[in-house]
Amino acid sequence: MVYDSLRIFSMMEEGLGRRPRGDLKAASVMRDRGLWLNRDKRIVGSIPGVYVGDLFFFRMELCVVGLHGQIQAGIDYLPASQSSNGEPIATSIIVSGGYEDDEDAGDVIIYTGQGGQDKHSRQCFHQKLEGGNLALERSMHYGIEVRVIRGFKYQGSASGKVYVYDGLYRILDSWFDVGKSGFGVYKYKLMRMDNQPQMGSAILRFAENLRTRPLTVRPVGYISLDISMKKEKVPVFLYNDIDNDHEPMYYDYLVTTVFPPYAYHHGGNGTGCDCVSGCFDDCLCTMKNGGEIAYDQNGILLRGKPLIFECGTHCRCPPTCRNRVSQKGVRNRFEVFRSRETGWGVRSLDLIQAGAFICEYAGVVLTREQAQVFTMNGDSLVYPNRFADRWAEWGDLSQISSDYVRPVYPSIPPLDFAMDVSRMRNVACYMSQSSSPNVLVQFVLYDHNNLLFPHLMLFAMENIPPLRELSLDYGVADEWTGKLAICN
Repeated sequence: MVYDSLRIFSMMEEGLGRRPRGDLKAASVMRDRGLWLNRDKRIVGSIPGVYVGDLFFFRMELCVVGLHGQIQAGIDYLPASQSSNGEPIATSIIVSGGYEDDEDAGDVIIYTGQGGQDKHSRQCFHQKLEGGNLALERSMHYGIEVRVIRGFKYQGSASGKVYVYDGLYRILDSWFDVGKSGFGVYKYKLMRMDNQPQMGSAILRFAENLRTRPLTVRPVGYISLDISMKKEKVPVFLYNDIDNDHEPMYYDYLVTTVFPPYAYHHGGNGTGCDCVSGCFDDCLCTMKNGGEIAYDQNGILLRGKPLIFECGTHCRCPPTCRNRVSQKGVRNRFEVFRSRETGWGVRSLDLIQAGAFICEYAGVVLTREQAQVFTMNGDSLVYPNRFADRWAEWGDLSQISSDYVRPVYPSIPPLDFAMDVSRMRNVACYMSQSSSPNVLVQFVLYDHNNLLFPHLMLFAMENIPPLRELSLDYGVADEWTGKLAICN
């Protein structure tokens, strides 16, 4: 999370240049602050906190988390000076099609060693059994597994590419061969180890097919190809291959929260900015947000706040304004699915970038008195004031510098309302609870100025791969009913 926040801020500081490299600056700053993981002690095998299927947009991210320590080379290894047996040992490889002699069949890889290429990636010299090539041969000799990361172009990635950790492989064989260009190359046959989660690269391909041909890919299990009934801009799938429960079909679908009429008549007169071509740093809406627009040019949340004021109906700026993000609604394709662990859950068929808007948590707003009556009836209610303040973690750079001063924002009144989701709800209501969530709740105003009734907008706390379950921290129980943010 720190890397993503720092990278986004670095790109904003560099402006709209030809190719801002916030990824390099963020990695450099974190290295100088001693925040790179496993920098002094290289790990052979799995990396703590990194899971099969995890996605990364930049090579530098792999270095920061200790998954692959080479900025350019495809083979990372322990040099002989750091190895316990005095021989180089390979730790990880990146498979990205950089060598013409590579063969990738998923579980089995024929990997070409490094070296012998010119600046145009053409093989023009014989490879030598040294460096990473020797390390792979020694790992094969001792039966030591290596981490495999696949890199490829991917639409929707912040960099145009994506790197996926696909798990541990063993090296079964190695040999010296004449490559397609007529020069000698070292080749290694790797096989994926058993009892690991499905490869992330395979899940990416599967999700891509699901987006366009769901019934061909999954002929059994789909209950609906759009529970929103075209109310959302993109369909929301409903999938259950476990039992006969069709519960999500019985609710009316809400696109946005329904506030009581008086919410629109309190909170001051409607005022907005006069930015005809889009908001700038000194406009009225920017001042409402503490002097900074909450999003970057791509709609990524820069820093979490107690409340974000987006441009609204009284503003003169166009729909393309940088300060209009969450109000535009869902852009990713979601699937509500039946889970043995969490009951119903939600996952995306698209890759979601850290800081990106996901959807609104929608319901029908009730006063405290109304909520007490509904609770007695056993209805499902959501209490916005109990969601954990995960927004405070996003954009927090206190780990980077001891001189970092957290911004001070005006406090907002305590939220004293509940939302009824017992009859009308949207996709967010099926997100599961987690103490380590990948989604945060950010309060946002745009269609009225009443601080007591903000929208509950959800943003990604990390890069979320396709088909990974989305989760929220619904918070702790309070004195009102002693229940979490959501109760049935």
